Amino acid sequence: MKTIKIILGIISTFIIVFFATGLIIKETNYTTQVSVNKQISDVFAAFNNLENKTIWIPEIKSYKIINQNTGMTGSEYQMVIKNKDQNITISERIMAFIPNEKVTIFYNVNNMLKTNDYFFTEKNGVTNITLKASCRSGSYILACVFPYFKSTFKEQDQKYLTNFKAFIEQ
Repeated sequence: MKTIKIILGIISTFIIVFFATGLIIKETNYTTQVSVNKQISDVFAAFNNLENKTIWIPEIKSYKIINQNTGMTGSEYQMVIKNKDQNITISERIMAFIPNEKVTIFYNVNNMLKTNDYFFTEKNGVTNITLKASCRSGSYILACVFPYFKSTFKEQDQKYLTNFKAFIEQ
């Protein structure tokens, strides 16, 4: 009986910590970076070319323009990505677009609300792309889970930036 109480105590502690995570941590943030051996104007143009996205983000099955504004800010797109055996639809909106400096993209997918701020800087012909990402959720349970998957999110975004680097430098 004492063993059962100990086990239940441990399980209860884990449950309390898990649910407290969503109350304490409202947003999961991380930064990734890549350096590209190209001029900033070439990198920025290739990065924002919709046709290129399917090359450096291989999970994209389709990319559809919903609304494209002249200045890009406010433009909306819809992506369908393949994740294992299922297709996931992602809404994408350009929140900020400053040529050769910054692009801010807001993603909405199944209660995951993600903002990616991409900053572009150049020094001696090498362009640095820095991604500052933040994830939050419209669902309390998902908000409890996100902090535990921070390294997975970061790895995936770093992989995409590395894929972009390989694509643009070829």
